[in-house]
Amino acid sequence: MIQNSEPHPLRERVLAEVHARPFSPISTPRRLLHLAYVTNPDAAAVHWGALTELCACCGSPGPTIDAKHLRIEVPEGVLVWESHSEFTTCTWEFTVPDCSAAEPFHPSANFFLRQVRQLPPPGQLLVAVDLHLVPGGDIRASLQEVFGQTQIAASEAEESRALIATDFKPDADGWVRVLTINRGLTPDQAGALVQRVLEIETYRTFALLGLPEAQALAPSIRRIEVELPDLLRQMRESDDFEANHRLLNRITALAAELEAGAAASLYRFGATRAYDELVRLRLNAIGERPASGMQSWSGFLSRRLNPAMRTCASTEERQVNLSRKLARAAQLLRARVDVALEQQNRSLLEAMNERARTQLRLQQTVEGLSVAAITYYVASLAHLLFEGAHAADLHVDPNVATAFTVPFALIGVAWLVRRIRRSHSID
Repeated sequence: MIQNSEPHPLRERVLAEVHARPFSPISTPRRLLHLAYVTNPDAAAVHWGALTELCACCGSPGPTIDAKHLRIEVPEGVLVWESHSEFTTCTWEFTVPDCSAAEPFHPSANFFLRQVRQLPPPGQLLVAVDLHLVPGGDIRASLQEVFGQTQIAASEAEESRALIATDFKPDADGWVRVLTINRGLTPDQAGALVQRVLEIETYRTFALLGLPEAQALAPSIRRIEVELPDLLRQMRESDDFEANHRLLNRITALAAELEAGAAASLYRFGATRAYDELVRLRLNAIGERPASGMQSWSGFLSRRLNPAMRTCASTEERQVNLSRKLARAAQLLRARVDVALEQQNRSLLEAMNERARTQLRLQQTVEGLSVAAITYYVASLAHLLFEGAHAADLHVDPNVATAFTVPFALIGVAWLVRRIRRSHSID
């Protein structure tokens, strides 16, 4: 370790990433069977256990928990195992006799695959490539004889030191066949070219996973695009609070539906862009040039892969634009609904104020009547008291005494009622 320096906790991992998937020298002729699986956590655990057991049987060091690349030599050939973000690849390399170049892809890929120990797949199979690397001077069959009467993509690579050809179609057994003719590549150059060619087919296939996603979202997006102008027209013509509220609910429902689809497809469309970029980088890395009289790999893929990529990009762009429009429409409607609510609230407050004033006037009237009634009862009691005093010969005139008592009773009752009202107001 460098003296007086504390290493970054990710330094070792970052430095190792450059060497995570190294090229391996490959001699010619060679047969490679490349399988790529969409990784499933449960199946991957079983696959990992079988891979560890295979390493132990072959005397190879087992994979570490964070292993991304593994090369295992078995008696029948070599297994190259790689782990990627969403898929796992297993590439079997088989040595074939020199005479096999006279008849490419014979025997069949399944013949070789039956000779090796089968590992449980880590997920669902998506890519299956049968690559045959043959010497340039030994092949006698034409490309049409190898692939049949079909559209063939053929390119010269590595400064014309190799020819790569394929029809990008699975054969009867489900393998996409790629013929690679070595015209002067060293084993290191052949290994690098083979790995890049396999990556092109792998990334091409995974890039196209975004197309079914875009096609599945298209009807929903189109329905929202058609419905939105009608909702905007209704919003422009509607002044009713209930109608605006219904429109707001509908626009909110459409926005939720759109955002759910966008969230579900976010990863897939992002991965599609990344895989498409990787395909182009690998095509540039092999330095391909069109073979005489043949369409190149770039030309073939540009006419078939580019429309799919544009469809995915267009779908994602439509989602973004619709999301903005729905958000603006919902904001406008929400503003109109808020204004209508404020008007309703103001009307309710005015009505409440009017009712409060009416209630206050009624209360004041009741208070006045209450004061009069209580004063009457007090005067009646005082009159009975004065009559009793008169009957007892106290020389008190009941009528005069009662008349004299009434003003004082009225003032006292009014003061008492007012005090009670003030105490209730304070509470």
